[in-house]
Amino acid sequence: MQTIILEIIYSITIFFAALTGFGQMPIFKRYYIADLPYLGWLGRFYTTNAVHYISAMILIGLMFYIISEKIFDKSQKFTITKSGYTKIVMLSGLFITGVLILIKNFTGTPFSPNFIIIIDLTHIFFCVALITYSLHTFLTKKKGFMYNL
Repeated sequence: MQTIILEIIYSITIFFAALTGFGQMPIFKRYYIADLPYLGWLGRFYTTNAVHYISAMILIGLMFYIISEKIFDKSQKFTITKSGYTKIVMLSGLFITGVLILIKNFTGTPFSPNFIIIIDLTHIFFCVALITYSLHTFLTKKKGFMYNL
């Protein structure tokens, strides 16, 4: 039961992080998606920015919870699947690039324009790769991110 709840929270958080991440690029306003009923908030940068950061905080908290639960709960034997390792790499890439973007946004760190473009494109790449791979693992019914034996 607890695993199902964690998977639901993880899925909802990834959904909102991706949705608002793409909302940072003004595609929802540009293509009139924000004009649809109940989707007007997707056209407001500061709203999508806040929801994106909140989603990232929930995702990071969830990852630390799962890791600490698996480390400290000796009664459970667990393993990480190949797809789990792949998702760990993608989530790590998202985390690292997200932190670099956060540093750039809040401190005014003088990153070069080329480095900023590389960070942004890498962040988008990891996001699209995670979404695509997660869809692949869902459709092929591969084992989950972490599971009990």
